[in-house]
Amino acid sequence: MNLLDIGQRPAKTHDHAHPHTHDHHHHDVHDHGHAPQVRAPRGKWIWYLAGAWLLVTSVYLVAADQQAVVTRFGRVVEPRVGPGIHISLPWPVDRVTKLKVQQLQRLVVGGNAGDSVTGRTQPLLSQFLTGDQNILHLRVVIQYSVGVPADYLFRSQDVSLLVGATVESELARRVARRTVDAVLTTEKVAIQEEVRGAAQIVINRNRLGVLLASVNIESATPPPEAADAFRDVASARADLSRIVNEAHGYANSVIPKARGEAQQMLESAQAYKLRKSNEAAGDAARFVQVADEYARASDVNGRRLYLETLEQVLPRIRKLVVDRNGNLDLTILRKGVEPAK
Repeated sequence: MNLLDIGQRPAKTHDHAHPHTHDHHHHDVHDHGHAPQVRAPRGKWIWYLAGAWLLVTSVYLVAADQQAVVTRFGRVVEPRVGPGIHISLPWPVDRVTKLKVQQLQRLVVGGNAGDSVTGRTQPLLSQFLTGDQNILHLRVVIQYSVGVPADYLFRSQDVSLLVGATVESELARRVARRTVDAVLTTEKVAIQEEVRGAAQIVINRNRLGVLLASVNIESATPPPEAADAFRDVASARADLSRIVNEAHGYANSVIPKARGEAQQMLESAQAYKLRKSNEAAGDAARFVQVADEYARASDVNGRRLYLETLEQVLPRIRKLVVDRNGNLDLTILRKGVEPAK
């Protein structure tokens, strides 16, 4: 061992005490003759990737027409998440499923969705029995939306199949309580509302997570074999309705006129009654006044009344004047005129 080695040992011991200084000198010795290189530590890239993964899998956006369901290891932890920006645990711990709850979905009972376009019918799917033992072909269109997202996703495997079966069952019950004429004419709207309400109760009880918007009977037709007879009945019913409406219209025109005439007659009778009553009252009052005046001077008034009456009566009749001796004044007789007997 030479003196140079002995002089370098303290420096080597100093490097062990300060590892950073030793590493620096080691790099200087190793990279001797090359330009220094700056490299980012490999751990930083891992943190960057982990942060991006957390951001992508933990932050999610729910649109205005959507709601979300969050499950954690398959178990529902948030059954209804409204619109906005939300945070969850990263995948695969939490899973987020988004649903368009405001979007109406369409379902057909009594055939397929394309049958209305092609004009095809499926008798086995559309036959319903009425209360008077007639067969009708009904085609019903159902519109529904998601009411409870968690139930809609996880309570049943095929929601549309269960909804269609529920509506079909309730429709069969309502049709079986009515006659064929009622189903084809006046009871159609009532059947639709009853089926929608009853089917919604069953859906809620089974927790299908569906909200029925409408149940519309798109077509109700008799079997082809009885179509002509049904058309004749419908035509007769239309004629009956027309005749009844005409009769009601005539009655509506005649009855007000008769009522007006009756009211006019009543008013005329009342006026006549009032006039006669007033005239009788006036005559009675005048007679009472005359009777009072007559009673005050009965002799004078009696003679005056007698003379006034003679003045009114004598000029109108033929007269023969005979004096007290029985002599007849013939001068008052006119020629050719016989005396009145």
